[in-house]
Amino acid sequence: MGTTSITGGLAKVWRSWLTPIQDGSDLHFVVRALADDRCLGLVGLHAAKTVCPELGIWIREDAQGNGIGQEAIAAVAEWASEALEPDCFEYPVAERNVASRRIAERLGGVIVGGRSNPKYNAVVYRIPNLRR
Repeated sequence: MGTTSITGGLAKVWRSWLTPIQDGSDLHFVVRALADDRCLGLVGLHAAKTVCPELGIWIREDAQGNGIGQEAIAAVAEWASEALEPDCFEYPVAERNVASRRIAERLGGVIVGGRSNPKYNAVVYRIPNLRR
C-alpha cells in the first residue's frame, strides 16, 4: 500500500472526528507523564451529551502495566460523572484484554452486551455514575 492511500485513509478517519469534537459530543483527553510531559495515551468520551456516554482508552505499549489506564479512565469518569451527570458509561473492551476489563470491573462495571468488529470481539461494560 502506498503512502497516498495510507494518508488518504487516515485523513478520512480524522476528518470524521471533527464534527463530534466541535459540537462537544466527543471529548478526547491526552494522558501525559508528569516527569517529562510525554504522551502516554488517549482517553475518549464519546456521545458525551447522552445518558450513557462511551469511554475508550489507548495507552502506549511501553507505558502499559503501570496502572495508567486505570487512573486515566477513573479520572475522566469521575470528572464526567459530576460535570455531565450521565446515568452511566459504556466501556467496550476486547474480550481478551484482561487488564482493560479489570479497569471496568474496579469501577463497578458489569457486562451488558457484546460487539464484533473486524479486529476483535468485545464485551461491553456498563459503569455507574461515580457520584451516585
